[in-house]
Amino acid sequence: EAYAHWRGASRQPVKLVLAGGKGWFYQQIYARVAELGLVDDVIFPGFVPNQDLVWYYRAAELFVYPSLFEGFGLPVLEAMASGTPTITSTASSLPEVAGDAALLVDPADTFALADAIASVLEDQSLADRMRVAGLQQASLFSWARTAQETFDVYRAALATGMA
Repeated sequence: EAYAHWRGASRQPVKLVLAGGKGWFYQQIYARVAELGLVDDVIFPGFVPNQDLVWYYRAAELFVYPSLFEGFGLPVLEAMASGTPTITSTASSLPEVAGDAALLVDPADTFALADAIASVLEDQSLADRMRVAGLQQASLFSWARTAQETFDVYRAALATGMA
């Protein structure tokens, strides 16, 4: 809906790519795209293997992830690590993952999401700043750091007799 709102107000030929395997409500998503008259503007590549994801992120003008519930938000981190300007939601862990590098919106606010999309796609200097900030934010997260911090938690638990 946010894409449709933005698309209606813009003349930019930006397509929406909805990647992922068919899951819950996929038929309603296809139907809604048709109802909104966006069949020619929305691409459904289906499931994208991990080794191909980076190419999708790098080719994107923008990554939008308005999730309502999220355990960690790895797609947001992957997009930022690929240098893609990112918009995500204010819900769950996403503000912590995104930091100041992404635009954060209420995932239920269609108009705010459309405005955020317009802000990034219509302001090249903002998009450029977000690319740099996203790369910096993503660098704060690594598997080595995760392993070290997990190890430290176990070590602290053992030292206090919690194990």
